Amino acid sequence: MASDGPGWTRVIQEQLYDTGDAVRLRAMTRRTAERRHQASAPTSSTGQESGDDLLDVLMAFHHPTRRWLAELLEIEGPASVGRLAARTGLAVGSVSHHLKSLHRHGFIEPAPELAQDTRESWWRSVRRPLTWSADDFETGTAGRRIADAAEAENFRHQVRAIGQWLGHTQQVDAEWRRAASSTDTVIPATRAQLGDLAGRLRDVTEAWGRECLQDREDRPGASRLPIRVILRAFPTGPVRP
Repeated sequence: MASDGPGWTRVIQEQLYDTGDAVRLRAMTRRTAERRHQASAPTSSTGQESGDDLLDVLMAFHHPTRRWLAELLEIEGPASVGRLAARTGLAVGSVSHHLKSLHRHGFIEPAPELAQDTRESWWRSVRRPLTWSADDFETGTAGRRIADAAEAENFRHQVRAIGQWLGHTQQVDAEWRRAASSTDTVIPATRAQLGDLAGRLRDVTEAWGRECLQDREDRPGASRLPIRVILRAFPTGPVRP
């Protein structure tokens, strides 16, 4: 995808004259944020998609720019289109386009109560599940290619996240660095045991996440940082350098 240009579209307003007298132009009524976002609103419940609907979600979320915008709203909080454009260096029109796609699939929602006037479009993050397996799609089909591409981009995103952490560890207090963790082990196991481990890790992570969110409500003043948890367990061989 071509990179977004930094320029702004300039709107030139010209005065219109008729026989020397200024023509009065009727003021246009601005649409409310609710009306502007109706076209991109989800048309069905999100989180349980399958088939073509799931493929649409995967294509929307695993676009690197859209995932960046989604994480900015999740980690840094609600923001307007203009603020996101300034934060990322993307054009306002490009940001708006990407946000509509995220809205359509339930990753974000409008936050009109934060706008100071009807010209502003504010958005906030929405927590929603997203799980899939490439094996749910038949080999050789377009659906399988999309699912495989989404998995590959998800892995690249995780690698970028780990690289970002390693490059900035010295900017984080030593106590936070000691609390962070990394585990890498190889254990012989059956297919059933691998599936059991995946379920246990998922259950522990989900329970831990709920506890953290509840604690944020109970102790809003506690020191917190956004924590990324990446879990992978898979059959392996010796890793070649």
